[in-house]
Amino acid sequence: MTAEPTPAGALPGHDGLELLQRALDYTRGALATITPADVDRPTPCAGWSLADLLAHMEDALDAFAEAADGAVGLHSTAPAPVEVRVRSLQTKACGLLGAWMAADSPVVDVGGHPLPVDAIARLAALEIAVHGWDVGAATGRGGPLPEAFAAALLPTALRIALEGDERFAPPLPVDVEAPAGVHVLALLGRRS
Repeated sequence: MTAEPTPAGALPGHDGLELLQRALDYTRGALATITPADVDRPTPCAGWSLADLLAHMEDALDAFAEAADGAVGLHSTAPAPVEVRVRSLQTKACGLLGAWMAADSPVVDVGGHPLPVDAIARLAALEIAVHGWDVGAATGRGGPLPEAFAAALLPTALRIALEGDERFAPPLPVDVEAPAGVHVLALLGRRS
């Protein structure tokens, strides 16, 4: 048996971190399309405007960055104009991968529950990518989740759907032959 070669740009031995890098790249592209006129647009997240989603994304990036130090504390960022919020998200997204690559603990304490770093990185990748898709859906200028990337996110999305994670909408039915990206989004309550 021979090992498969590491894809260009991948982080060897860190599958979750490689997915996180891909999610950050995808989402930075979606963030770059936002204009001030988009702030009040509805998103696929029920009842949330784009401004609400951006605030949530910033809080999530803060929490995932804290997790790289071994524990997660919960807090919320103050409201900010869209231009400031987008710049802050882009800066935090750039720093997040570096924080995880420098992490030296094999587990992260999340509310008293130790979880493997790879599992947290995969969860972060899924949340960041799906919310990047949400941004693109809200602005009308987004693209689909790349198919190979979506296929790699699919096991984490399935686990979240099976656990009934309330941070996402309930799963929606989808044709079994649909692309992986459609399955990922449907598992998290979104129609593409």
